[in-house]
Amino acid sequence: MLKIHERDLDILARTIYGEARGELNHPAGGMQSLQAVGWVIKNRAKMVQFSPYIHKVCMQPWQFSCWNMNDPNRKSLLETSFEDKVYRACFLAATQVLFDNVPDCTKGSNHYHSTNIAPPYWAVSQKPTITIGHHIFYKL
Repeated sequence: MLKIHERDLDILARTIYGEARGELNHPAGGMQSLQAVGWVIKNRAKMVQFSPYIHKVCMQPWQFSCWNMNDPNRKSLLETSFEDKVYRACFLAATQVLFDNVPDCTKGSNHYHSTNIAPPYWAVSQKPTITIGHHIFYKL
């Protein structure tokens, strides 16, 4: 069961920023791409094998690469603020997803990967649920 913590909105917005900020201006992505990353995180928080807290799902080691210590996106997501219009869009997407103001565009997906990489081991035998922007989504 999903639980809400005071850190959830901030960490969700920063995770969306770290994972998908380049999608905002993608013709096949836009706000829906940002929301899609948020929905994957929220869908995971509803699963028994993950924490029911959004911030813990986001920061679980090796789940969202933007939080990895060696990831170049980490510094950007930690330093961003509302002065950055892309971060503001990520914060809006996080708010919309967290409070169910938009439908789940991922069709219940709980995993995704970039179209710019070879499918990870967990995706090889899986059927994608949807592709949005530069991400392929799966419900495992």
